[in-house]
Amino acid sequence: MKNLFFITIVSLFTLQSSAQNLDQFFNSSDVFFKTYVKNGLVDYSSINKNDLNTILENASKITVIKSDVKNFQAFWINAYNLTVIKSLLDNMPIKSPLDKAGFFDKKTYHLAGKQITLNDIEHKLLRANFKDARFHFVLVCGALGCPPLISKAYLPSTLDTQLTVQTKKAINGSFLQVKATKIQASEIMKWYKEDFTMNGKTEIDFINKYRTEKVPEKAKISYFPYNWTINKQ
Repeated sequence: MKNLFFITIVSLFTLQSSAQNLDQFFNSSDVFFKTYVKNGLVDYSSINKNDLNTILENASKITVIKSDVKNFQAFWINAYNLTVIKSLLDNMPIKSPLDKAGFFDKKTYHLAGKQITLNDIEHKLLRANFKDARFHFVLVCGALGCPPLISKAYLPSTLDTQLTVQTKKAINGSFLQVKATKIQASEIMKWYKEDFTMNGKTEIDFINKYRTEKVPEKAKISYFPYNWTINKQ
């Protein structure tokens, strides 16, 4: 009985500590993005590397589980965006993330107890587990062709709204160029077409779900080249 009591107390303490660490991560991430991101661009030259390293060091010790959906998703979205910024900073001067071999698929980072690449976060932890195309509009690869960074953290309590808002901004903004029945879209929609055509839907169905001015169902889609230039102020 005493052993059971001890195990229960330890478990409760561990859960409370983990929740506090996660809250601290979201708070410090929020301050970071508000300080260094403006109009979707990053002020790389002003970033205090020690502050960023501290945030990511704390993130390495956090525990998040897939069943805790909103905390899991919000943690990994913020962790991805912060890690991209760190990797670009570590490789300055750099004109594009593609200038560094293995930027997305080889270099690993210690996050939430895992050694993981940026591609692993995007493809294995988020896309594979949750089948939500809106992730493409909040995961920021450090280039101008990516969706813009927002000047705040993604939070569990507001995540669904934030995902929808960023998707609408992209679909009604720079991700699409519409002329009558011809549409040019970001290559993101080409590379991840399966995400935008799930459950028997078409790309046009996805676009019209979030677009204010609807496009014709029989519109033809082509794709404009992706801009891999670094997203710096």
